Amino acid sequence: MFGARVTLFRLFGFAVRADLSWLIVVALVVASLATGVFPHMVPGLSPGLYWTMGAAGTVVFFLCIVAHEFAHAMVARRFGIPMRGITLFVFGGVAEMDDEPPNARAELLMSAAGPATSVLLGILFFLAYGAGAALHASRVVTSVLLYIAGINIVLAVFNLIPAFPLDGGRVLRSILWWRTGNLRRATHRASQAGSILGFLLIVAGIFSAFTGNLITGIWWFLIGMFVRNAALASYQQLVVRQTLEGEPVSRFMKPDPITVPRWISIEELVLQYVYKYHFSLYPVVDGDRLTGCVTTKNIRDVPREEWERQTVGSIAEPCSETTTIAPQTEVIDALKRMSRTKQSRLIVVQDGKPVGILTLKDLLHFVSVKMELDEAA
Repeated sequence: MFGARVTLFRLFGFAVRADLSWLIVVALVVASLATGVFPHMVPGLSPGLYWTMGAAGTVVFFLCIVAHEFAHAMVARRFGIPMRGITLFVFGGVAEMDDEPPNARAELLMSAAGPATSVLLGILFFLAYGAGAALHASRVVTSVLLYIAGINIVLAVFNLIPAFPLDGGRVLRSILWWRTGNLRRATHRASQAGSILGFLLIVAGIFSAFTGNLITGIWWFLIGMFVRNAALASYQQLVVRQTLEGEPVSRFMKPDPITVPRWISIEELVLQYVYKYHFSLYPVVDGDRLTGCVTTKNIRDVPREEWERQTVGSIAEPCSETTTIAPQTEVIDALKRMSRTKQSRLIVVQDGKPVGILTLKDLLHFVSVKMELDEAA
């Protein structure tokens, strides 16, 4: 879901990060408020003042999104659900969970916490707007307060649509989970609702674009694509987790991994290994002992004329926790590590020796076959 991210701040032990795509929506929201919303609400002000109002409204709006996601995260912590943090991205924000909720009640309370927080914020900002109006405060201030009050209510209402992965879809899943006792079936139905909602938003976006509202149409189309893809991905992630839960890495690794002797030249490494196997990471060995790892990046850092003279051992680096894993480790933990480090291959090491390779491709292929067999049964 996410690309490059930067950490903005930490609060209550949670890291708040921003995906680089978030910068796009920040600029669009500021421009929209400064050139459309606030000039309509308060005509007759200077352009500079409108842009100041737009910037202030955007900052407060995203702080409200952070508060919405923090509500999810705090309830999740209450039920012992591991949280990686909160990420702001092009379509808003998300509290990132490592595991599914332990039961339907936890899912319900965690899902409802976000919209409830948005409604509460909407009420508070509306009361602040009312107090400001009664005290004859500046129209600049009261207009921003009124906008923030309204946008929080809109955020709550949109999130309560019963379509996964929106909060309303999670509420729907919790109810179906409680009634059926089957998390997978409940997730499938809630995800279907999310897929339908995404399709309708895509259709609405196309219709809007062809009727003259091009920018609005593009936004609806993109949001629809996101909702639809996220709904399908959420169900697939659950299936993967349930299929692989409790299984050790040793069951899925490929034994007898391709290893590179530390004494061969870089030239031999490129000709006999890189061009033959097309991997970007190779375990380096001395006999049968793992001594390090070499990547295509290590090779690129060496001038071409040095390839014949330098050995692999001279450019190999120590293998880190991001590239190695023990055979008894649960494969779910391996998947989390791959996701966190963007690695698609892990070297399986036992007693200092490379005994296998675990690849994301093989894991996904196994899950795909397992799903086909389950559907045929």
